[in-house]
Amino acid sequence: MIQEQCRHLIIRTVSNDEKTLKCRLDVNEQFPFACPEGCVFFESKKTSSAGWHVGPKKTDKK
Repeated sequence: MIQEQCRHLIIRTVSNDEKTLKCRLDVNEQFPFACPEGCVFFESKKTSSAGWHVGPKKTDKK
């Protein structure tokens, strides 16, 4: 199982659009790549608003 929302997961695209997966903490199973069940190091990815412009909220007009 791969925890794609973990901030420690690194996904890189290499030649021929092949992707490599790596855990920054190196606590995963190597072959095939998988995150440990119930990994105690899991942390959700945080989304930054840096560089983004957030416009005003739209309201429904009837």
